[in-house]
Amino acid sequence: MTPHETRSGAAWLACAGQAEVDEFIGGLSDNALASLPWLFEFWALPHQLPPAGDWKSWVIMGGRGAGKTRAGAEWVRAQVEGASPDAPGRARRVALVAETFDQGRDVMVMGDSGILACSPPDRRPLWEAGRRRLVWANGATATVYSAHEPEALRGPQFDAAWVDELAKWKKAAETWDMLQFALRLGEHPQQVVTTTPRNVGVLKAILRNPSTVVTHAPTDANRAYLAESFLAEVQARYAGTRLGRQELEGVLLDDVEGALWTTAMLEGCRVDAAPALDRVVVAVDPSVTGGSGSDECGIVVAGVVCEGPPQDWRAYVLEDASVRGGPVEWARAAIAAMARHGAERLVAEVNQGGDLVESVIRQLDPLVPFRALRAGRGKGLRAEPVAALYEQGRVRHLRGLGALEDQLCRMTVRGFEGRGSPDRLDALVWAIHELMIEPSAHYRRPQVRGL
Repeated sequence: MTPHETRSGAAWLACAGQAEVDEFIGGLSDNALASLPWLFEFWALPHQLPPAGDWKSWVIMGGRGAGKTRAGAEWVRAQVEGASPDAPGRARRVALVAETFDQGRDVMVMGDSGILACSPPDRRPLWEAGRRRLVWANGATATVYSAHEPEALRGPQFDAAWVDELAKWKKAAETWDMLQFALRLGEHPQQVVTTTPRNVGVLKAILRNPSTVVTHAPTDANRAYLAESFLAEVQARYAGTRLGRQELEGVLLDDVEGALWTTAMLEGCRVDAAPALDRVVVAVDPSVTGGSGSDECGIVVAGVVCEGPPQDWRAYVLEDASVRGGPVEWARAAIAAMARHGAERLVAEVNQGGDLVESVIRQLDPLVPFRALRAGRGKGLRAEPVAALYEQGRVRHLRGLGALEDQLCRMTVRGFEGRGSPDRLDALVWAIHELMIEPSAHYRRPQVRGL
């Protein structure tokens, strides 16, 4: 394989043997060798290179430090630079839009991965501070704009634009709309958006647009250029959390309007470890059929601290052990979860599987403490009292529950507004019912006898 047969020549070079590296380097002319550090197509990661096709907007969505800024800066270079420093490029008027002027200057223009740092000496533009713009030798310009002043984009016109961290702008929709009216020069004006995703309407609207293409990468994809101590710290603190899925994995977390759980609620219930628990259960929402196209089997482990009356009890969600597979696979996974956590009981919904659910479990362990549960109400109504316990601060989550939390944030009283079945959520609801709600319904206060 040669470097030209892969999207990243650097990846090929890193995997090649010493003889191949020597042969490749030795085959370069002095001019090519001097140019290699500035040839971004050779060093870029796949998510940093423009997708093929006739797109209008390219959204580079990734975690913190995933290389989004470098990709944006290199794209601007590719638009304005020609075959020689004086030759015209594809674009002559570029808008650089950041949340503030200072952020545009310090990150997009002068940052470690900004346009000036990425430009070779013979192609480096001049920075005109008074006019807040870069000027190239071929006459192309790139002007910095602030998202705090969307009206400043009323009047200028451009054939390219780079928009940085759109998802955190306070006036994102207004600024984006003004930019679209200004992006009207040339045969096919294009724009790049580099952002860590957040659940904001303007970003979701852009992603839904048929003329938008998306590349995506987690923070870890760019680990070769990040401090190991940074990666270790943020992964230890945020890996497996809903915030980590957004900030490290670059996943757009979409809280549904009217959801019973929200991102803020779940982030507020995070703990690093559970205390000594009075009772632990494993709850199962079984999938009766198996195979790659079947729903997952929700398996959630939770425990409770029973101090005082039930209104003072606290529940802790310990693990999401959900699996995809047939009855034997999920039964084996559920029993293994019981062993890991020393659970007292396994509870499972039997509306669909009936006696088959208990039969499968008994085949693997005839003595497992088991309780069959039947749903008498819809998922939304069944989940509502559990969500109320979260609002009261009486349920805590350990780390590593990101997929479960994604389902929680898409459950409303009307039902689940996501893809597939909320099997993880259903298992959680059964676990909390078993630990908190069912005991509360039958709890009797101790009688205090008079003297």
